Amino acid sequence: MRNLPLDSDDTGCDTDREKPVLQIEDLAIQIGGSAARPVIRNVSYDIKPGETLCVVGESGSGKSVTSLAIMGLLPDALRSCGGRVLLDGEDVLKASPARLRELRATRMAMIFQEPMTALNPAETIGRQIDEVLRIHTKLGRKERRRRVLAMLESVHLPDIERIYDAYPHQLSGGQRQRVVISIALILRPKLLIADEPTTALDVTTQKQILALIRELQQKHNTAVLFITHDFGVVAEIADRIVVMNSGQVIEVGTREEILAHPREAYTRMLVSSVPSLVPKRREAERNEVVLDVCGLSKTYADKRLFRRGRPVAAAQDVNLTLRRGEIVGIVGESGSGKSTVARCIVRLLDPTSGTIRIHGSDIAQTSRSHLRPFRRRIQIVFQDPYRSLNPRVKVGDAVVEGLLNFGTPRDDAMAKAKNLLRTVGLDEEAIHRYPHQFSGGQRQRICIARALALEPDVLVADEAVSALDVSVQAQVLRLLDEIRERTGIAVLFITHDLRVAAQICDGIVVMQNGRIIEAGPAEEVLTAPRQAYTRTLIEAAPGRGWDFQNFRPLQIDSAKPADAMQPKQIH
Repeated sequence: MRNLPLDSDDTGCDTDREKPVLQIEDLAIQIGGSAARPVIRNVSYDIKPGETLCVVGESGSGKSVTSLAIMGLLPDALRSCGGRVLLDGEDVLKASPARLRELRATRMAMIFQEPMTALNPAETIGRQIDEVLRIHTKLGRKERRRRVLAMLESVHLPDIERIYDAYPHQLSGGQRQRVVISIALILRPKLLIADEPTTALDVTTQKQILALIRELQQKHNTAVLFITHDFGVVAEIADRIVVMNSGQVIEVGTREEILAHPREAYTRMLVSSVPSLVPKRREAERNEVVLDVCGLSKTYADKRLFRRGRPVAAAQDVNLTLRRGEIVGIVGESGSGKSTVARCIVRLLDPTSGTIRIHGSDIAQTSRSHLRPFRRRIQIVFQDPYRSLNPRVKVGDAVVEGLLNFGTPRDDAMAKAKNLLRTVGLDEEAIHRYPHQFSGGQRQRICIARALALEPDVLVADEAVSALDVSVQAQVLRLLDEIRERTGIAVLFITHDLRVAAQICDGIVVMQNGRIIEAGPAEEVLTAPRQAYTRTLIEAAPGRGWDFQNFRPLQIDSAKPADAMQPKQIH
């Protein structure tokens, strides 16, 4: 147990600052016994104090497996079979379980992608942060509380006394991620591993979290290993970039070298797959209206023990139309009401008031027992594929469930499932496997295939591509566009990624505090926004200074939001 001098800001001499905090040398990881083929091969890179190293690559490239090996958190099915992982010169691959527990939080720490999963829902925030101090220091109870409150304040959380006693479900997604950062950094480790920490956050919260990590990094000279598929984030924070593919490092370089002058074809493919913030010019759809939402409102009763709480209006007077073959995007910060509107439209939530007409039939007040005929006409893809699929049901059975429920013969349904899996970029043999055998991006493709199986009139995609790497994201966006053109399906696309909205949406609806504050053609909303809130969203989009598809930096006049989407090239 270490009694750490937490108030000291001494980061060592200049020589120590030049010496890498982490050195990975020819790391190899395999599944099972010695005869198994390694899933990670010859991985080598290092990180110096105060440096941000971004690791990028497609789902399944080995980014997260490598980070788990550094932390000593590899699952039982995987084991290291070669190489070294040196943390301040100590090989963590040879460390005992007890030694690894000492190193975690004190010398190295990790921020996981989903804070709600990383936090214990049955413990208060203060107790979860305090646990780190109880285990690794000899501080008394009052001093630990003081340190926890100081840490909560340092990550810019409001009302720290209330948050100390709050539970995770009582905080927003951005606040929960700040709590996870507090847990990771309270003992000032030399190495911070951040595994997709901003993927599920809206652009303004993402910008705040990235600024926070940078602020704490500079204050304590922390080395940051940042795993991400978001090249906008990479363009904002990276000092150097490691590109991984199929368990190997294929290219390492500075931010400018990788983004502007990539050597490998795979790297060029990744970078050029990043969607542009410049909207595509689209002709307005004149087809018949398939979805008409009028005056939609949803109010939650804030229930309190022994008394009635104040009602919370999650959506207020929402009006929108969706035509056959049209894609309309709903954008806004977390808590703006986007997902509430989506769930009301598909009747997973009962709206408080308003109408929801599908081909003229109002389903807003239809009883759940009479909704079955409409379920085929409107389908939804959720943000989190981990919770969308039953872990005990094979992929093939999950995809064909809807088809079987509506009378399709099983052989025909399975044939269609195979075709759909090929369409979304998976092998047809995937029908025989279980969800846990796929990466997060692959699971989301399965969910999209399942939603498309019934050939619905309306597809609601609730952050359906936020968890996907850029190349798969580009494939799914092309897929949705192709299906839209081929079948005429209408898509309601909820997203916090303005790049995605710019590339796929015909129209954009901007929501704030449960209300629509701006709506119109995508080109108009994203290039000449009328509302200050819309301009704030656009300006918060990461990587606005890069034209990824043409491998070049851009000069943006931030004082003129209307010109922000028409940047000039830097020569």
